[in-house]
Amino acid sequence: MQEPHITDDLIAAHGLSPDEYQRILEIMGREPTFTELGIFSAMWNEHCSYKSSKKWLRTLPTEGPQVICGPGENAGIVDIGDGQCVVFKMESHNHPSYIEPYQGAATGVGGILRDVFTMGARPIAAMNSLSFGSPEHHKTKQLVSGVVAGVGGYGNCFGVPTVGGEVRFHPAYNGNCLVNAFAAGLADTDKIFYSAASGVGMPVVYLGAKTGRDGVGGATMASAEFDDTIEDKRPTVQVGDPFTEKRLMEATLELMATGAVISIQDMGAAGLTCSAVEMGDKGNLGVKLYLENVPQREENMTAYEMMLSESQERMLMVLKPELEAEARAVFEKWDLDFAIVGETIDEDRFLITHNGEVKADLPLKTLSGSAPEYDRPWVETPAADPLEDIPQVDAIDALRMILSSPNYARKQWVWEQYDSQVMADTINAPGAGAGIVRVHGTDKALAFTSDVTPRYVKANPVEGGKQAVAEAYRNLTAVGAVPLATTDNMNFGNPEKPEIMGQFVGAIKGIGLAVKALDMPIVSGNVSLYNETDGTGILPTPTIGAVGLIQHTDDIIAGTVREGHVLLMVGDAIGHLGQSALLAEVFNREDGDAPQVDLAAEKLNGDFIRAQREWIDVCTDVSDGGVAVAAFEMADAAGVGMTLDDDTTAMAFGEDQARYLIGCSFDKAEALMSAAGQAGVTLTSVGKFGGDAVTIGGSSVPLAELSEVYHTSFEAAVG
Repeated sequence: MQEPHITDDLIAAHGLSPDEYQRILEIMGREPTFTELGIFSAMWNEHCSYKSSKKWLRTLPTEGPQVICGPGENAGIVDIGDGQCVVFKMESHNHPSYIEPYQGAATGVGGILRDVFTMGARPIAAMNSLSFGSPEHHKTKQLVSGVVAGVGGYGNCFGVPTVGGEVRFHPAYNGNCLVNAFAAGLADTDKIFYSAASGVGMPVVYLGAKTGRDGVGGATMASAEFDDTIEDKRPTVQVGDPFTEKRLMEATLELMATGAVISIQDMGAAGLTCSAVEMGDKGNLGVKLYLENVPQREENMTAYEMMLSESQERMLMVLKPELEAEARAVFEKWDLDFAIVGETIDEDRFLITHNGEVKADLPLKTLSGSAPEYDRPWVETPAADPLEDIPQVDAIDALRMILSSPNYARKQWVWEQYDSQVMADTINAPGAGAGIVRVHGTDKALAFTSDVTPRYVKANPVEGGKQAVAEAYRNLTAVGAVPLATTDNMNFGNPEKPEIMGQFVGAIKGIGLAVKALDMPIVSGNVSLYNETDGTGILPTPTIGAVGLIQHTDDIIAGTVREGHVLLMVGDAIGHLGQSALLAEVFNREDGDAPQVDLAAEKLNGDFIRAQREWIDVCTDVSDGGVAVAAFEMADAAGVGMTLDDDTTAMAFGEDQARYLIGCSFDKAEALMSAAGQAGVTLTSVGKFGGDAVTIGGSSVPLAELSEVYHTSFEAAVG
C-alpha cells in the first residue's frame, strides 16, 4: 500500500509543531516514513512524553522509607509490612469518555487495572473521580449515564470492588468531562515485576487480545483540544472486553510464577510503540519487531496501524527463551494470543519490518529520553479579591439548598451500579468516608480516597493543591488509617496559555508542600492537558488519590452516632466562606480566596485523631459545606436528629481546614477534652445528637424531610 507523502498538514494532524518536525529531520538526517512520523507523534505527544510538565513534576517529593518504587514505572509501590506491598496509580481517560462515554470510561478502568497487574499485583480496589458539566447542559445526562455504566460494566465484569470516588458538576466541564480511574493491588515485595528489558537477543512476546484498528492515534487525540470536529474522533476511542482482561490477568500472574518473565509492560497509550520503546529505553537496549507476527483481528492492517493501535487487553514481554514452551502453554490454556514479535538488540535502534520490508528504523533513545521538553511561560494566578459581605441566611434553608445540589446530594445512584463487595474483603463501601479493604488473610486493612476541590485551585492554585492533599489525609485519618502515599491526576487546560500553565505550576507547588509535610509522597500519577473545547478550559483539577494503612481491623473508626452523643469539633474555626459550597449553591457566586491550609495543624490534628481512636465512636472530616453539612451526614447515616449550637452563617458553613467532627458519649468526650489539652489541640463541643429533627440555632426541620432531599436530588438531576 502506498504510504502518504509527508506534508505540513499531515505533520500538524499528528500534533507535531514545525519546530518539532525540524528536530526530527535533524535527528534522522532524512524525511521520515509515514510509520516513523506516526511513531514520533505517539512518543512525543503530551500524553506520553509529559513535555510541558516534566520540569515541574521533578520537584515533587517521591521518596520515603515506605516507598519501594516511585514514578516512572507502570504504578507506584509502597511497603505495608510482612513482606507485602500495595501497588497503585490513577490515570485519566477524559477525551475518549467525552467522545464515547461507555467505552471511554470502560477502557480507562481496563488500562489502570493492567498498570497494576503488570507489576505482579492482584487488583483489590478501584475508585474513580468524575467531573461533568452543568446538569442542565444538553450532553450531561448522556455523559453521566454512559460513563457510570462504563465504569461499572468493566469493573463489575472484571471482578474488582469499586470502593470510593467522587462526582462533581460545573459548567466549566460542559465541553470536556473528566474521567480519572484509580486502581490498587497487592503483591509480595520479592515478586514485583518491572518494565526494563535486559539481555541481548531475548524474544519480545506479544500477549493477550488481537490487534485491531480501534484507538489508532488515541494518544495524539488525547493531547489536543476539542473543536467542532469532535465526532470525527470517535474511531480513536478503544473498545474494551473485561472478560478478556480477566483472563489476561490470570494468565499474566500465572506466567510470572513460572520465572519466564524478564520484563513486562502494558500496551496502553500508543500501544505497541510506547510499550516497546519504554522497555528498550529503560534497559538501554534496542528492539527489533516483525509486524507480520502480530496477531490481528482485521485484514490488511498496515505497519502504521499496528504500531499505533490502542486495542485493549494486550501486553508486551521480554521472555527467557529456555522457558518459551511453559510460557506459551499458560496463554494457550487461557485462550489468549502468545506470539514472538521481535527481539532485543545491542544497539540504540528501533527497527520495524513488515513482511521483510523496513517500515521504520529509528534511534530508540531519541524517541523516549530525547523527547522535547518545554519550560512553558507561566504567570502566577492573581490574588483573589476580598470576599464581599455575605448576607445572613436561614441555616436550614441554606442546608436544604446545598443538599439538593447534585454536587452534594447523596450519590447512591452512581455507586449502586458498581460492585463494591466482590472478593468479599470490602469493609467500607462507597458513601461511608474512605473506602476500606481488608488485606486478605490478615488483620490489616487498606483505606482509599480521592479528593480535590477545583474551585479552590482556580482561586488559589498553591492553597488548592495543598488542600487536595490535606483533605485526602483527613479522609484516611477519619477512618483510623495512617496515610502512606499518594498518586496524582493533573487535569488542566492548554499549557501554551501562560495563565493555565501558572495554575499547573501553583498546584504542583502546593501539592509538593503538602505531601512532604504530611509524609504522603507522590509515587505515581498522570498529567492530562489540553482539556479545552473551542478555547474554553476546564477548572484546574489536580485529583489526589491516597492510600492509608490500618494495622488491625479493630483500629478502624466506624459505626454511627446514637441518641445522646456529643458532637465535638477538632480544629480552629474562623468561618472562611470564600469559594465555599454555600456561596456556590445558595448565592450562585464563586468569589473570594480559597481557605488557607495550615499543614502543621493538619499533622497535629490528624495525629491526635489516630492516637485517640479508642474514645472516638464516629469521625468525619469537615470540608465542603462546613460543619452543617458534615454533621447532617452523620445524623442522616444514623437516622438520629442533631443540633448545632451556632447558627451564624460563617460558623455553620465556613470551610476552614484541618478540622474533624467527632461523635461520642459524654464520658468519652471528657477523656478527649483532657487529651486535647495535653496535646495542644483545639477541641470544642459544637452540638449534640438526638430526637428526630435537625436544629441549627433557632431554626428546625424534621430530619426525614432533609434526608428525602439528600437521597433523591442526584437522581432527579441526572438519572
